[in-house]
Amino acid sequence: MAATTTSQPRRSWFGTREQVGWYFYDWANSAFSTTVVSVFLGPYLTSVTRAAADSEGFVYPLGITVRADAFFPYMVSLSVLLQVFFLPIMGAIVDYTHLKKRLMAIFAYTGAFATIGLYFLNGDNYLLGGILFLIANLSFGAAMVCYNAFLPEIADPNERDKVSSVGWAMGYLGGGLLLALNLVFFALHDRFGVDTTTAVRISLASAGLWWALFTLFPLARLQSRQPQRRLPAGERYLTIGFKQLSQTLRRLPRYSQTLLFLVAYLLYNDGIQTIIALSAQFGSEELGMGADELPPLFLMVQFVAFFGALFFGYLARWIGAKRAIIVSLLIWTGVTIYAYSPLLETGRQFFLLGAVIAMVLGGSQALSRSLFSQMIPKGQETEYFSLYEISERGTSWLGPLFFGLAIQFTGSYRAAVLAVGVFFVAGLILLPLVDVRRAIVEAGNEAPDKV
Repeated sequence: MAATTTSQPRRSWFGTREQVGWYFYDWANSAFSTTVVSVFLGPYLTSVTRAAADSEGFVYPLGITVRADAFFPYMVSLSVLLQVFFLPIMGAIVDYTHLKKRLMAIFAYTGAFATIGLYFLNGDNYLLGGILFLIANLSFGAAMVCYNAFLPEIADPNERDKVSSVGWAMGYLGGGLLLALNLVFFALHDRFGVDTTTAVRISLASAGLWWALFTLFPLARLQSRQPQRRLPAGERYLTIGFKQLSQTLRRLPRYSQTLLFLVAYLLYNDGIQTIIALSAQFGSEELGMGADELPPLFLMVQFVAFFGALFFGYLARWIGAKRAIIVSLLIWTGVTIYAYSPLLETGRQFFLLGAVIAMVLGGSQALSRSLFSQMIPKGQETEYFSLYEISERGTSWLGPLFFGLAIQFTGSYRAAVLAVGVFFVAGLILLPLVDVRRAIVEAGNEAPDKV
């Protein structure tokens, strides 16, 4: 009898066919983060809401009194709150089915079509904009949970840091490329014969089209796999979702090192998200940078972060993911100290500081994702990544709160940035205490050569 051989996936210099497909979902959905959330929708939806407001500046969605300027932030908060309730149940259900790829497609296209629908946001129809954004952002988070849960399936322990880093880098490149095209289009909209409002609406819709088009690549290449666990007799998918989530939360303390890492990640990632969200305000208010200087800064960060994510992926191969993250946190801490010091005086210096931030931005997040994927039990990937996703969002108010309180009590944006450094210091204290190899073994997984 002839000996049987196990076929290996075809691999290019970029990775296997399935890995390359996986990368492109980051490329696809990052357009929503950059073009819609970060740049265009907030100011535009606020202007539409103001047009619908009464003489005192209030609107009344569902009879609730809301100041027009607060409507978009409230929609962001509501979408996050809905994710906190929805994603863990969805994750527990997905782990009992082979529907991960299908649900990723459903949520991705729901979000993409809702984003395309923002083209019809005009006049004073602020409720349409709020509902479409709510659907898009909730779908974005749900699809990301399914997407992240593919990582342990498509990459073995020794290549997971690299694969996660390349995916994150592709996200920066794709999101930055569409944003650059939209900013050029917006600046030259008169030459295309459209007014400012129409240019914004086209830019918003383009993010949905980009998201929908490039999602075809991962859907064509990612493979559906049979679940590690079977639905117990007499159970239903909906009820098992609630039961499994309850069991996981009770058992999580047994994975003490995984829990310690998750706490450390939530703290230092909150610092990262705060710097991302409020750096433009620091540049304009503290350094007097004009509105024309900030978009080039944002674009530069996107493209430098592409190379930074790749660099930290390779760095993790030499020293391990945990040590590479610690290196990034040391740099983050140095950034906050430099921003507090009188050495930072000009917009040009801030631009260079942005380049330093960009180098560590993607690396610290990509390696955190891959490291966490090593620490979770097989068959519960989607469920654990749903907790990862909502825990990150659930604490995202802490950094801005520290930032705001520091401004309120000191009147200084520099002191506010320094206060955010507390989160990086907390990460530097907790992360070295995590026994990564023990966490991986406790989860029943194979440890990579470098941790």
